[in-house]
Amino acid sequence: MLTNLTRQTAAGLRLLLVFTVLCGICYPLLVWGVARIPGLAGNAGGSVLTVDGAPVGSSLIGVDPVPADPASDPYFHTRPAASAEDVLGPADTTTSGGSNLGGFDEGLAESIEQRRALIAARERVAPADVPPDAVTASASGLDPHISPEYAALQVERVARTTGLPAARVRALVADATTGRMLGFLGEPTVNVTVLNLALAEAR
Repeated sequence: MLTNLTRQTAAGLRLLLVFTVLCGICYPLLVWGVARIPGLAGNAGGSVLTVDGAPVGSSLIGVDPVPADPASDPYFHTRPAASAEDVLGPADTTTSGGSNLGGFDEGLAESIEQRRALIAARERVAPADVPPDAVTASASGLDPHISPEYAALQVERVARTTGLPAARVRALVADATTGRMLGFLGEPTVNVTVLNLALAEAR
């Protein structure tokens, strides 16, 4: 019986050693190596955006910029976030998540109407012209993408504040726009983080 127990223990230890090497050393090294393949390294490293070699943000995270003077706002804005204290933001970047409020929630409906009125006043348009994604939070609350319609709504204000020609601002929006995946999946989106960085460089 002792011999049998010794044999089973040795077999168990051998398996432990083999799987420790495979799962604890080989697999992590394989994943690390794949993450260094050109074309994948940026995504694996967090899609970090740099300016003059210094990291300035990630193309996966949208942080709503706060202008020094709200009356002279030179930025494009992201979608609102459920984690924000104010109805329009900025988001708390340490917290990611949606509001979990349903379509019939009175608080949600009230927040949407407040956002619609504030954005309409900021962009100098009628409340009916404010697109849905401008007043509804994304599931993550840190989504950097907005619709081309929301970006177009902000072009005139940004051009007026920055002094750039509206055509130039529209060209920057077009450069930051991504089309449908495979040509038919999803909707076109504009990355606000990338757009604001390009805007700062163009000024």
